[in-house]
This record gives sequence, C-alpha cells and structure tokens, in this order.
Amino acid sequence: MSANATRRPETQMTMSPEEKQTREELAACYRLAALHKFTDLIYTHITARVPGEDGHFLINPYGWRWEEITASSLVKIDVDGNKVDGSPQRVNPAGFTIHSAVHMNRHDAAWIMHTHTRAGVAVSCMEEGLLPLNQISLQFHNRIGYHDFEGIALDLEERERIVADLGDHPVLMLRNHGLIATGRSAAEMFNNIFYLERACEIQIAATSSGQALRMVDDEIAARVHQQYVQMNEEDGDLELEWQAHLRSIEGIGTDFRA
Repeated sequence: MSANATRRPETQMTMSPEEKQTREELAACYRLAALHKFTDLIYTHITARVPGEDGHFLINPYGWRWEEITASSLVKIDVDGNKVDGSPQRVNPAGFTIHSAVHMNRHDAAWIMHTHTRAGVAVSCMEEGLLPLNQISLQFHNRIGYHDFEGIALDLEERERIVADLGDHPVLMLRNHGLIATGRSAAEMFNNIFYLERACEIQIAATSSGQALRMVDDEIAARVHQQYVQMNEEDGDLELEWQAHLRSIEGIGTDFRA
C-alpha cells in the first residue's frame, strides 16, 4: 500500500491550522515509532485529540504499516471509534477502546500511545513490574500505574478499570500485555514512551545477566525524579529532545507531513 496513493483531495482536507499541526506531529510520532521499532505490524495505535473539536480524535488507518502514515491519511473519529470525516480508510474501533477511556477521563492526556514491544511486554509479565534499577527507570518513580490483564481489550466496561489504574500517572503498564504512555503534547507523550521502552530494555538486559541486581533506594529515586521534572519543564530539555527526534526522521524524508 502506497502512502502517496492514499492522499485525500484537498477539498476534503480543509482544516484549522491547529488540526494541521496535530496531524503532522501525530504522523511524525508514527514514523518515529517505526524508526525505533516500537511497532506491532498494523496493531496498536497512537491517537491525539483534535484541537477545538470536542470528542474528536485522530488515529491511524487500519491495516497500514506505521512507516506509511502521513498527516492526510490519519482518520478523524469520535469517542466510539466511528469515522466523522468521510475518510475512505478503515479504522479499528476495538483498538481505540483503551485510548478512548483515557482521552475521555484525563483532560491532560491529549496524546496517547500504546505499544506491544518485546521488552515492554516482557517487563509487563514480571510480578515486580518496572524496577528502580537505573536513572532512566527512575523518571517513572511513583509515576506508573498497573492494570491486570483481562483479555484482549474489546470490553467497553474495562475502560473504567483502566482509567482507575492509570490514576494521575503519565504511563500505565498493562500486565501481560504492553505499555501506555500519555502526554499533554506530542513531545511529552513520545518522551514518556521512548524512555519507558528504554527502561524496559535495560531491565531485560540486567535481569538476563544472571547477576545480583542493585536497586536504587526510594530517597535517591525521588530525588532523580525531581531532577527530570526540572530538566523537562524548567530547563526546556523536552522541547530540545522533540526537535532532535523530528530531525531524525526529516533526515530520512518529510513525506509524513503530506
């Protein structure tokens, strides 16, 4: 399937500047996730609220590889996963179950990403969950929720339990399933998933070594978390990282903006 062949006519793509920017940033997130191998072929999703349109969201066309996603190919849907923009592309309403739960109940969760990576799923299978092993994992100290596995997320009633288990945390580990990261912006969401995935990769490497593990104590963990808050929110590191991420895919091509 060619992304160029799926571009909708301009007459169908009239939109606000805010929606245009959201589409471009969401398409960038899909390309970045593909670059870092966070994908699961055509499954899992990254979604974003449409600015100024209550109850409307953007999602990937079902069946596309994430390397193929462009701004214009994204589909606008409502809270039930129904298309509202006349797009000819299919969507996966069942895949939006988790996202809709968080979008509807967390005003700050304008952006949501769900992954099924090898490392993320592996850690989700561990009884202890994410361990305080290193400074990367410590940015999630007391900031990660856990939701027990209930089967493939098709039951709408599960949404309430997902939201309750997420609480006010930015990330959620779906036990025996995968990871969820949220954010107020594309930059914040991608920062959260990027480092949560990295923390899981490191944990798998460390636990596979067969050596005794040295945990970081709570006092130091809390201090490191605050240091991350200062770097990201006060020193502006979050925006610097986002621009660096964008350059990594712009060096490959800018067709994701189309």
